[in-house]
Amino acid sequence: MSVKAKVELPENLRSKSTDPDMQGAPYALLRAAKRAREIARKTNTPLIIERDGKIVEEWVTDEDDE
Repeated sequence: MSVKAKVELPENLRSKSTDPDMQGAPYALLRAAKRAREIARKTNTPLIIERDGKIVEEWVTDEDDE
C-alpha cells in the first residue's frame, strides 16, 4: 500500500466546499496536469495552454519534470 503525501496548496487553489469530493478536486487537477506534461514530453508534442489571456503552445523539456 502506497502512502501519498499531501501537497500544500496555495490558498487560491484550496476548495472552500465541505464536500470531500470537491476538496480532492484541486489535487486531481494537479495530478492531471502533471500527467499531461509527462505525455507531452514523451511524445514531443506541445501543451496548449492559456497564459496571460492568450492561447499558446508550450513545449515541455526534461528540466520541466524536475
